[in-house]
Parts: sequence; C-alpha cells; structure tokens
Amino acid sequence: MKKKLLAMILALALVAALAACGGKDAGSGDSESKELNIFMWSDYISDETIADFEKEFGVKVNLSYMNDNADSVNKLTAGAGDEYDLIMTCDAYMESLIKGGFLEELDLSQIPNSENINKAYWSEENQKYCIPYLMNYIYVVYDTERCPIEITCYNDLIKPEMKGQIGSVDGARNLFPIALIALGYDPNSTEEKEIAEAYEWLKKYNANVVAYGSTETNIVNGTISAMLTYDGNTAEAMAAMGDKNTLTVAPFTKDPVQLGFDLYVIPKGAKHTDAAYKFLNYITDPEVMAKNLVENPYSCPNDAAVAAASEEYRNGPAFDFDYKENIFFQKDVGDAIKIYDKYYQKLKVDTGE
Repeated sequence: MKKKLLAMILALALVAALAACGGKDAGSGDSESKELNIFMWSDYISDETIADFEKEFGVKVNLSYMNDNADSVNKLTAGAGDEYDLIMTCDAYMESLIKGGFLEELDLSQIPNSENINKAYWSEENQKYCIPYLMNYIYVVYDTERCPIEITCYNDLIKPEMKGQIGSVDGARNLFPIALIALGYDPNSTEEKEIAEAYEWLKKYNANVVAYGSTETNIVNGTISAMLTYDGNTAEAMAAMGDKNTLTVAPFTKDPVQLGFDLYVIPKGAKHTDAAYKFLNYITDPEVMAKNLVENPYSCPNDAAVAAASEEYRNGPAFDFDYKENIFFQKDVGDAIKIYDKYYQKLKVDTGE
C-alpha cells in the first residue's frame, strides 16, 4: 500500500514537473494572451475597430502614441519587446531595423488575410518582418480661390507670395526630400553638401509656413490657403468643406510626390505575440479595414479592403489625380540619418520649436 501511494505521489509530481517545463508565457502561443500593447500614431485607427477586436478575442488593447518616426525607431533599438507587442514604423527605417535584428520574423501562415495586401507595396524582404497598415501620398493641396498663386512645383512654396499661407507636415524625412527635389537632387541623398543646401531651401520654406502638424482644420477655416499634407488629411478637409469645396491637389507635372507606408512590426522579445498575430490578421480583414477607412481615409495597400470600401472613399477627390506614377519612396539612408537629424534640429531652432 505504501509503495502504491508513493508511486502515485511520484506520478503526480512528474505530471506537475512536465507541465511546469512545458508551459510557456502568454506570448508563446500555448496560453492565450489577454492584453496587447501597441505603439503607433494617435488618431490613426478607429475606436470601433479596437473595441470590436477586444470583444471578439477577449484581449485588452493598450495604445500608446508616438510623436514622430524617431520615437518608434528609438524604442525598437532599445529593446521594445519588454513593453510592446506591436510597433508602427515606416518604410524608411526597415532595412536598418532588419539588419540590426530588432524585429521578430513573421509567420505569415498565422496572418492569412495578409494575402489581401498588394505585393507591389510590400517588398519580398519586408514581407518577413512587417504588415503594411495604411499608406499615404504627401502632396501639395491648395485653395483655388484664396491661394495667391497656382502651385505646380515645390519651388512655388518658397515664393514671397506664399508667406503666411502654408500648413505643413513635419519630420526630417518628409521635409528634406521635397527640398532636395526642388534643388534637382535625389530625395534620398546621403551627401552632406546636398542636405545642407536642402536645409537652406527649407529655411525659406519655413518663412512661409504658419503651422506644422495636422493642418486640415486651418485650411478649412481659411487660416491658410495651401498645405503639404497627407492624402487622408486632404480627404478630411475636402469632406469638411462639402459642396463648397475649393481645394485641389496641386497638378505637378515634373516634381514627384512621396508615397510612404506605415507598417506594423513585432519587436524582438515581445511578450504577447499570439495576440499580435490575431490583431494583424484582424486588421487585414477586408471588411474590418473597409470600416476603418471611414474614419481614416488614407490610401490603402489592401486591395480587397479598397474593393469593400464605400464608393465615396474609392472615388474621393483627394485620390483623383494624374501623377500616381510620378512618385518616390523613402529609402533607408543608413548613417546619413545623423546628417539629416543635425540639419533638422537646426531647422527647428530656426523656427523656434
């Protein structure tokens, strides 16, 4: 009897030991995570999308917000997996982040809806490490009735007539490329001489800028008459003006416009990767993304979602222009990013920011 009792105790102990050794943390996939920590731009995903995901999967989503792309890069290179499960970054930094080993390689079999993403917007290398969320053209839009000049190129933005007329996106890798193009250089130049010349051009541009950031409200209320902005912000401004809309996308014939991508990545060492995979598959569902586009009417790389979106979105005037082929992409400039940052900080001092 004692032997049988001892055997039972040993058997139970072995089962407990095996369970302890075989058990994994919430992010490994064996046990389901109940929270998901995301770092991304603010006002860039609908509350309904988040609430519906939480309800469907029983996962609490904790959102934290970035001020610029440097925030996400700094977190990723500092070991963001301790805090976050998904981070939003952009295409300009992917090469360095991959080479540095800061990202988890994705198992796309867990994200079957990723098949809806147009591969033209998703390089073969990046497919291993990121899921495109939204993309945006950065172009010039102006009020045809109030703007003092017709705008057809970036150099028009530094003309004296445009003083006090412009609202603008911010960020070194958004501003310097337009200056480089205006000067006849590669928008992804790594030459300090050319970047320094771009800085001088941007000083003239600054003299005409009233405000940086999301400036669609300013153009609707008449504070400014032109914007260097994202397509989604343009769509919101045009919609706000309704039947009285007098805004148009500047008809550039020579200067290319930037097409940028916002991407979700899983940082190395993330704790809740199972929840991250669920979210990535959820956000690439065509119907889910189509609903999200109502509040976030930016260009979308998910072809099935675009097809499922409203006719108003697909045919919106913010996307109805002729130079979609005349574009450039942000490329990873490597160590030259330090040069950009040096001159960008000088530019911020010039503007008093």
